[in-house]
Amino acid sequence: MKANTTDPFAALFTTETLQELFPAERADRFFDALLGDPKEGAYDIRLAYNGFQEGQLRFALELHQRPRKCLACNLTYGLPTVFSRHPIIDIKGLVAAISGLLDGQGRCKGWKLGATVEKSRQLHVVPLLIALE
Repeated sequence: MKANTTDPFAALFTTETLQELFPAERADRFFDALLGDPKEGAYDIRLAYNGFQEGQLRFALELHQRPRKCLACNLTYGLPTVFSRHPIIDIKGLVAAISGLLDGQGRCKGWKLGATVEKSRQLHVVPLLIALE
């Protein structure tokens, strides 16, 4: 994450904080529930912070291809709908945890997952936008 003096939240969402909010093992639990074996999953999921803009905290669920797996578009384009409802991914709980970290600097009033974006063959991204009030 780059230092940004115009982003009042940049120092809050460190790599360590993002890993605590969305631990790496959550992807294995997701694939275990979905496919019956965490090793069958095609990607790891990481939470990234992309800044504060137009009253929104901008995060992304980064889907990083696992070795010897295929991160095919047909596997990732339907994920915003799946992620928004899946209890292991728990976007509502994630947003509540983020809101708790704001320490009076704002309150999360709503969230949405954007469409999957293919950054490369090995990286797809699902944007998570959180509106603040």
